[in-house]
Amino acid sequence: MNANPVLLQKKYARVIEEFSGRMHITLDDALDFFYHSNVYRFMSEGVSDMHCMSDTYLAEELEMEYKGGGL
Repeated sequence: MNANPVLLQKKYARVIEEFSGRMHITLDDALDFFYHSNVYRFMSEGVSDMHCMSDTYLAEELEMEYKGGGL
């Protein structure tokens, strides 16, 4: 399933902001990590409808990937 591109961009922004706050890193660092992550790849490709998951869930997945234990 493909998401509306505008809504998907807004979701990315919310997830990045939550991830930044959880990890106490700058938004720039969070943005850079996000766009190189499996979470982003899965969301943008519509894998397992990842883009339908909550912002908190996706930020937690990013956190696990950041720490080396995620997707």
